[in-house]
Amino acid sequence: MVKKIFNFINKEIDGLHQAAYLLGFFAILSQLLALVRDRLLASSFGASQSLDLYYAAFRIPDFIFITVGSMVSVSVLIPFLISRIKDGQEEGKKFIGNIFTFFFLLIVVISGITFFAVPFLSKILFPNFTPENLDKVIALTRILLLSPIFLGLSNIFGTLTQTYKRFFIYAISPVLYNISIILGIIFLYPRFGLPGLTYGVVIGAFLHFFIQVPFVIECGMFPKLNFKFNFKEIKEVLLVSVPRTFTLGSDSISFIFLISFASLMTSGSIAIFNFSYNLQSISLSIIGVSYSLAAFPILIKYFTSGETKKFIEQAVLSAKHIIFWSIPLATLFIILRAQIVRTILGSGNFNWSNTRLTAAALAIFAASIVFQNLNLLFVRAYYATGNTFKPFIAKFINATTTIILGYTFMIMYQKYPPFKDFLENLLRIKDVPGSIVLALPLGWSIGELLNSIILWINFEKDFKSFSRSLTKTIFEVVIASVAMGFVSYFCLDIFDNIFDINTALGIFAQGFISGIIGITVAVFILILFKNKEIAEVKNALQGKIFKAKVIPPSPLDLLE
Repeated sequence: MVKKIFNFINKEIDGLHQAAYLLGFFAILSQLLALVRDRLLASSFGASQSLDLYYAAFRIPDFIFITVGSMVSVSVLIPFLISRIKDGQEEGKKFIGNIFTFFFLLIVVISGITFFAVPFLSKILFPNFTPENLDKVIALTRILLLSPIFLGLSNIFGTLTQTYKRFFIYAISPVLYNISIILGIIFLYPRFGLPGLTYGVVIGAFLHFFIQVPFVIECGMFPKLNFKFNFKEIKEVLLVSVPRTFTLGSDSISFIFLISFASLMTSGSIAIFNFSYNLQSISLSIIGVSYSLAAFPILIKYFTSGETKKFIEQAVLSAKHIIFWSIPLATLFIILRAQIVRTILGSGNFNWSNTRLTAAALAIFAASIVFQNLNLLFVRAYYATGNTFKPFIAKFINATTTIILGYTFMIMYQKYPPFKDFLENLLRIKDVPGSIVLALPLGWSIGELLNSIILWINFEKDFKSFSRSLTKTIFEVVIASVAMGFVSYFCLDIFDNIFDINTALGIFAQGFISGIIGITVAVFILILFKNKEIAEVKNALQGKIFKAKVIPPSPLDLLE
């Protein structure tokens, strides 16, 4: 039985759509579990000081993971590993062993030093917290320092599972991570309090890493600690990884600053910001991450073999499908924001004011969904060409702009009443306490828009036919999405008089049926346009992803 399960999850998945939909399926599952996690947290705490402390405790461990763990991210190591395996599997094994040993020592030492520096760092990040609350954040942070170690090691092993096209194993890791957090909320929190929540996170991080171990052993690539470092090889990786680390991790760096700003606002602002960010991240995980990860090895293959035309075609194909999914989803998030938030989070201590603020923040985040997803593709497309400079500059501008705008909007909200009135009237939250938190997602979304513009302009200069190939898809999807939005909004008013929206079932039915009717209209319009992506989606879903035969590891297929 165990062998059958292993063979099933060990299947090789080939082809962009098959891999993307497999990753997308598990991303959906992981996000559903994340929604369950957030609902449990919202129900237990509401947008409260306790939940603010819990989320605040993630900032320092997350920063360590960004600055150290991301140095060995999948997008960094895959090109190096593929080139080594080309010279023989033993060369690939030596490379992984060298990187594994160096990274493991580095992150353990940094986490150990940080353990003692947490009190000093927490005072800087959260100056408005009381001494008692700071002590709680320090204790929780110290527990969470184990998570970047496990997640960093998982990154290294994820390089192997992706190189050998074992997308199933790679995709199931975040599912286990979220399951563990949920179990921590249910079973560990009642016994240990807030520390119990962090125990669940650490156990989940360990499972995120450990699920990949059997395949790594089976393919003969399990690394051994070797303290005779090949510093030339390490330097080569670091020279590439440092700009990539900042590029891929700058969003989290911006997030740290925004959370710090939120700590200066009313109690519960950190929780509101996190809840709305997590909801909009559903799109990022399901669409942006899935397509960019699935396309990355293929883009490397075409570019390294000199097939520039196929490289552009692959980038265009991925961009079309990202646009095809992102714009309608963003539209639904904006129109159905209150129904989404109330259905997912609206229970227990999560009151109506919390719902309205979270829904408003979600709408602002949603406005940048398509840009966030395309940015992931642009970055990985450039990485496939070996160009790290342009994504680095774009992300540097993005991070700087996001932080500056977040702070500026926060000050404007306090000192310039017309700005406050404009946002509150636009999002229908007039006089809801704590609405200043909306300044933060606004800064985030504008930063993502600027980043997307910079990357798009540069990509168009480098690959001339890119934008022209997307014009038809953008036009068709925008028209269909606008129609979907109007129809869904109109249906909300109709069903408001049919369902009891004071109940969870009633507000879910109102939003779900309105959304389904809107989607039906959008699909009908796309069919009238003879939209190509509809047909491609249908064909991909008929590809029988899970019927692929188990094939021995063959990463050299990427180079043929």
